[in-house]
Amino acid sequence: MTEDDVVDDELLTIGAFAAKARLSAKALRLYDRLGLLTPAQVDEASGYRYYRADQAERARLVALLRQLDMPLARIAEIVEAADDGEAARLLAAYWADVEARVAGQRTLAEYLRGRLSGRSSEMYGKFEVETVDVPAQVVITETRHTLADELPAWIGASLGRLEAASRECGGITAPPFVVYHSEVSMESDGPAEACVPVADETAARAWAEAQGRAWETRVRVDPAARFAYTRITKAQVAYPQIIAAFEAVEEWIAAQGLEQAGPCREVYFADWDAAGAEDPVCDIAFPVKVDAKDR
Repeated sequence: MTEDDVVDDELLTIGAFAAKARLSAKALRLYDRLGLLTPAQVDEASGYRYYRADQAERARLVALLRQLDMPLARIAEIVEAADDGEAARLLAAYWADVEARVAGQRTLAEYLRGRLSGRSSEMYGKFEVETVDVPAQVVITETRHTLADELPAWIGASLGRLEAASRECGGITAPPFVVYHSEVSMESDGPAEACVPVADETAARAWAEAQGRAWETRVRVDPAARFAYTRITKAQVAYPQIIAAFEAVEEWIAAQGLEQAGPCREVYFADWDAAGAEDPVCDIAFPVKVDAKDR
């Protein structure tokens, strides 16, 4: 007898099961090694694998999920899900991540094509730059030196802490933002400063005093200022494609004969978790000097 023969009415050899599942025996052996589809029985003497007929649906599901380039751990979560509804939710979450990554990669490819072909001006022209006057505001802040790969997680965590603290400081009065006091990249660590505008300066200073230096927290009053900015989507926020937006605003400022008046910032005005890859979520902004006659 070989491993490809049928043994009885309940168990199928790997050959018979492969035909039923419309997969190769090689694929089934791989799924077994990966822990995604374990045979119902393995002969201790021969090592032959035997499967139940009702395992065919799981085998086909694993094969289809692998065609989505899904990591093995995510496939295991789906095939082990408690019910079809949970499996569908896990698949939807994975695919949303894929679409966000592809959208970001598309933006990066466009940026790189523009840079490599010498069409930087054309590339920057895709960003619409405007100016806005922002009134003076009290902000509570956290500062950290961080590299680009750690930046997204830190932004989410720090703004979350500051937004929670804002309840003790009269509430949030404007969208939170992140100021870059020096370049943040894979080689340069800033620092970056997470900021949340709040209503009550006295309460904010009391809150900051109570924090000590645990998170490099502080309170300041930002003076009224004019900003040149461009609005970008969630996909465009990812590093390094976000660089194109910063460069576009810098290019516009120079073309207008204006002068930068301080460090650049990212202003997050939308619900990040609820936003899709192509939804506007962030303004890339630079303060610019204003003539006395324009005040």
